[in-house]
Amino acid sequence: MTGFSVFARKEASEILRTWRLWVLPGILTFFALTGPPLARYTPQIVQAVAGSQLAGFTVPEPTYLDSYGQWAKNLTQIALFALVIIYGGLVSAESRSGTAVLVLTKPVSRSAFVLGKALVNAGFVAVLLVGGTLVTWGLTAAFFGTAPGSGLWGSALVWLVLAVQFIALMTLLSVVIGSAAGAAGAGLGVYVLLSIASIWKPLARYSPAGLPTQATALAAGTEASALWPVVTSLVLSVLLVAAAALVFRRKEL
Repeated sequence: MTGFSVFARKEASEILRTWRLWVLPGILTFFALTGPPLARYTPQIVQAVAGSQLAGFTVPEPTYLDSYGQWAKNLTQIALFALVIIYGGLVSAESRSGTAVLVLTKPVSRSAFVLGKALVNAGFVAVLLVGGTLVTWGLTAAFFGTAPGSGLWGSALVWLVLAVQFIALMTLLSVVIGSAAGAAGAGLGVYVLLSIASIWKPLARYSPAGLPTQATALAAGTEASALWPVVTSLVLSVLLVAAAALVFRRKEL
């Protein structure tokens, strides 16, 4: 694929020079730093705020699983929501600004352009996830005295598969729609539909619709079966990026 490595380096350096370096990392860092202490001191906070209204009711003692669950919940909801909005203009922003035309006059194929966008940004999100999960893991151990890693990291990896799928989706939507706001709106629509689809158990068990539920279940230390949702999501991600490359090759810039 002509010019892929060169363009991938260009895309990576662009991330380090633009607002994308701060927004999603800032969100994940905030959740990683605040999740464990919030989980640890929730009973005290509840008692302080509504103690007189809780007569006869005992707030359960928090455990490390509450911290893990908070991290997984924030990832599957707010972080994924932010990811969709951030990557609404993944391809269209450069097409509108004329940067894409300039890049494609170099020895960079259109397929390399699309694939580079998807892979570099997926790698960026993976690095952020590892960093945030490490912080969550360490702070959970500090606040709760114990922090088994398997459930937390299993949950994080399942969410990463979901995030990669949405990056692939936003790559396609950004090519097809050509507007950052329109692509973000369509992506959020898919997010809502995926949430609704997860209610139907057969679909949740064998399709990407089950990934958010499986990530939460793993973090909570309950039984989970993420194999089929992960496999189908990875296959779908490949198909979405391939479709984006195909459409972009035929698109007039």
